[in-house]
Amino acid sequence: MSFTVAIVGRPNVGKSTLFNRLVGKKLALVDDTPGVTRDRRPGDAKLVDLKFRIIDTAGLEQSAPDSLQGRMWAQTEQAIDEADLSLFVIDAKAGLTPADETLAEMLRRRGKPVIVVANKSEARGSDGGFYDAFTLGLGEPCPISAEHGQGMLDLRDAIVAALGEERAFPPAEDVAETDVDIRPTGADEGDDEEAEPAYDETKPLRVAIVGRPNAGKSTLINRFLGEDRLLTGPEAGITRDSISVEWDWRGRAIKMFDTAGMRRKAKVQQKLEKLSVADALRAIRFAETVVIIFDATIPFEKQDLQIVDLVLREGRAAVLAFNKWDLVEDWQAVLADLREKTERLLPQARGIRAVPISGHTGYGLDRLMQAIIETDRVWNRRISTARLNRWLESQQVQHPPPAVSGRRLKLKYMTQVKARPPGFMISCTRPEAVPESYVRYLINGLRHDFDMPGVPIRIHFRTSDNPFESKARKRR
Repeated sequence: MSFTVAIVGRPNVGKSTLFNRLVGKKLALVDDTPGVTRDRRPGDAKLVDLKFRIIDTAGLEQSAPDSLQGRMWAQTEQAIDEADLSLFVIDAKAGLTPADETLAEMLRRRGKPVIVVANKSEARGSDGGFYDAFTLGLGEPCPISAEHGQGMLDLRDAIVAALGEERAFPPAEDVAETDVDIRPTGADEGDDEEAEPAYDETKPLRVAIVGRPNAGKSTLINRFLGEDRLLTGPEAGITRDSISVEWDWRGRAIKMFDTAGMRRKAKVQQKLEKLSVADALRAIRFAETVVIIFDATIPFEKQDLQIVDLVLREGRAAVLAFNKWDLVEDWQAVLADLREKTERLLPQARGIRAVPISGHTGYGLDRLMQAIIETDRVWNRRISTARLNRWLESQQVQHPPPAVSGRRLKLKYMTQVKARPPGFMISCTRPEAVPESYVRYLINGLRHDFDMPGVPIRIHFRTSDNPFESKARKRR
């Protein structure tokens, strides 16, 4: 992106609405409640012919540095320092407030270009607030309506005027032509059944961090990044939006999503918390690997197990992280207990990788990343049809399919139809009669014999087509 723009202003003036308008998606949570946004959220914006990076920030309220509002203020100041231009959003309908004047003074001291954006200018009686904005001394305000998309052309012209043509429209870089294979993965797998594609070590990896409130999700990501990128603190439920951050681990690109804490459904009553949980669910569906954070001091709460089950039902690769390990005293005894409970309480994810960590001290983070990579490797694995059919034959020899209504089931053919997660199809007689116990037997056999621990495995049964069925009906 050519330049970076930060959206700043006091709470509830429409910053997140403007952010969503510029990125063209409803990425940021929007609600009438002041102070919805807490972390700074980056995005790729497009405004007519301008393309730039944009940062949504928390509403600025002066408070003590150690308070939640004070930490939010610090996050916004970092966004202003990082940006090349600030969009100072005011509420034209409500008019200027002392907080607006304080923010204007802070932006003026920064010495960077600022555009005053008079939002909600479509409302009746907004003219007074618009003309009051001239008194801020930051130049002519730009009237817009972020909700209805009015004034976007004027905002585009103001950005170009503030930065200059050369900065707003940098020269295009020459891109060398390369031969790229755009065929979908597995397009040629039918040509050679024995070919099992190698795992791509260079592919960017999307990871979501989920768990109960106050389990240490944001602290863990900050430790990975080596900076206070996300808002943290002793208060439960600080994170509301699902914030993505990008970094490299041993040369591999990682895109990690911090999500809001997920409480039991019966306890989620407020609209804002429902929106936060829905945003976390979207992050799970978008991610490839999901790390479920457990509080090692109170692990395996009912909600923890429900979150793991949710991740597996969505088909994501799952890794358990027992956080706050620095607070555990008898490591050996606690670790043995956690291993026993993992095997007993999560039978649907037999062999799932579990790593003790401490987001506060950084203990175990390399082992956690290694577990994420190994789990993603299994999640992407493909097995040749020839190996699967040899395996299916041996499984039936060891444990033949049961007889249902006096007729024994016959499993004829097996192939892998998809990866991410691994999915298999078995051609058999009477697929609807295959008992669930035999399906579990096959899934556990796949895990053991092909080294596929901890990832969800799907097996679908179907009957083979009978080419003589139509002729038999005619004879009747």
